[in-house]
Amino acid sequence: MKKDTDNISSALKALDSYIDSLPTKEGKLIAVLHEAQNIIGYLPQEVLRHISERLGINLSKVYGVVTFYSYFNTKPKGKYTISVCMGTACFVRGADKILDEFKKLLGIEVGETTDDGMFSLDAIRCIGACGLAPVITINEKIHGRLTVDDIAGILEEIKRENLAGGKDE
Repeated sequence: MKKDTDNISSALKALDSYIDSLPTKEGKLIAVLHEAQNIIGYLPQEVLRHISERLGINLSKVYGVVTFYSYFNTKPKGKYTISVCMGTACFVRGADKILDEFKKLLGIEVGETTDDGMFSLDAIRCIGACGLAPVITINEKIHGRLTVDDIAGILEEIKRENLAGGKDE
């Protein structure tokens, strides 16, 4: 726990430097939230409280912005974020079954992260790759024309690369 506290403390110092560099704090909530998430990787309650105090904004407003925009995360994400497109083209081509297979193989639900911190699972709206439906992204890499049978192999490939010390997706 001490290590987490030290990490947050260090991150808050970096965030304070960013906030102090702003010519004005008015209207900068989203920019500050983006910077905080870039520094920390997610937005824990302690950080939201700190931002609220530093910007002089009610904590409920800060929390409202964070929960409104899907970009912001209040929980740590895995090393690999798997996003399954649930747009119309992907859905009619079986995206729901692909999502169910990821849930089964990873043992998590949408919005959760595996216990080892390796994978997070999200369901997203259309990503604009309808011609490749059904589509997923793993971090920024697009995988298209998938079937349920492809999912185990994709996960195994990522695990193999990590064991071999391979590069991130």
